[in-house]
Amino acid sequence: MKKGIIGIVVGGGPAPGINGVISSSTIEAITEGRDVIGIRGGFKSLFSGDLRCALPLRIKDVSRIHTSGGSILGTSRDSVDDAQTKFKTLLATMRSLNIRHLITIGGDGTAFMARWIEQEARGKIAVVHVPKTIDNDLYLPAGQSCFGYQTARDWGVEIVKNIMEDAKTTGRWYFITTMGRSSGHLALGIGKAAGATVTLIPEEFEHNKLGMKRVADILEGAIIKRLSMGKNHGVVVLAEGISGRLNVSDSALFGNMRRDELGRIRFSELQFGGILRDEVRESLESRGIPMTIVHKTVGYELRAADPIPYDIEYTRNLGYGAVRFLLNGGSGAMIVFDEGKLRPVSFVEMTERVTGNIKVRLVDVNSENYEVGRNYMIRLEKKDFKGGTVSRLAKHAKLSTKEFKKRFSYLVE
Repeated sequence: MKKGIIGIVVGGGPAPGINGVISSSTIEAITEGRDVIGIRGGFKSLFSGDLRCALPLRIKDVSRIHTSGGSILGTSRDSVDDAQTKFKTLLATMRSLNIRHLITIGGDGTAFMARWIEQEARGKIAVVHVPKTIDNDLYLPAGQSCFGYQTARDWGVEIVKNIMEDAKTTGRWYFITTMGRSSGHLALGIGKAAGATVTLIPEEFEHNKLGMKRVADILEGAIIKRLSMGKNHGVVVLAEGISGRLNVSDSALFGNMRRDELGRIRFSELQFGGILRDEVRESLESRGIPMTIVHKTVGYELRAADPIPYDIEYTRNLGYGAVRFLLNGGSGAMIVFDEGKLRPVSFVEMTERVTGNIKVRLVDVNSENYEVGRNYMIRLEKKDFKGGTVSRLAKHAKLSTKEFKKRFSYLVE
């Protein structure tokens, strides 16, 4: 392959550590005698054919950006339809910029684009993908986290800890929705580390079979159980992806919702936690149990945070590994850090054979990692419906024992 420029492009939402990858890959490439350009504005700039998007990068430009959040190149999301109609423009733009090696930084959507470019370039552009997402749902080996996740969790835990103290002080409940479109890694990581009262993730529920009432009853049951323990406060952490598991009747909630560039519902705008708050509060108040419940969404606060040392070091490794892979003749893979070693995972390996989509890693609810988190939650359990326990719970719910069992026992069956 001819010696050409190494291009760097960022796709998808922000994640702490993007600048670390830009920094380390630029420094390593220049050290090896290669010119580097960053693509400002993500793939949208390439699709539009705007050659002004090219930003020449020098070591002095990037040597101190690895500790800062955000992305000096910006980022973008692009719809599949736009990609299909403008893909030739994207390839032509990269050829005009003399890009012969491309580093993509992003999540599953960006990985899909990276694979597509590599296939269509037919050997003229070598491509390597660097996985980033605070959702932590990309296909990485040995449970390795995606860069950005650890920082997002760290900041999320601090926020939830403060809210837990506020809940205790004021005698109220908080329902906190976190990002996590398909998976509950971030919600579980935050809830487990902070010691939230309850954490709910989409992996607990079957696709298209979940009713809003079931989720509301789980939370109401937790509140009643806490009341029976003499506690009038608590914090619930909800992964936004639970919305995607709702059944057809409840999905009518999504009818007029705005969608992102990939055609996906903007769960962050649905205010799922707010809907649950209203349902639970109304149910309790209908039985004479006043309860202050506050809904808060935590997500955008985490995405562009300054990375913690873990992600700073991690992204330096990944950026270095991406350049070494390309300059050694590699292409068509994602670079990962596995058991202390950098290695590529081919696009073929990370792609679903039937759908052609990039594999998504979900929380394994049968794992001990989830089991530990689940066992420290305050939720209704099978044993709560036996003996004197169920009578005590029914009393605090202001229901008869029979009514309480009829209302909540299905949750543990």
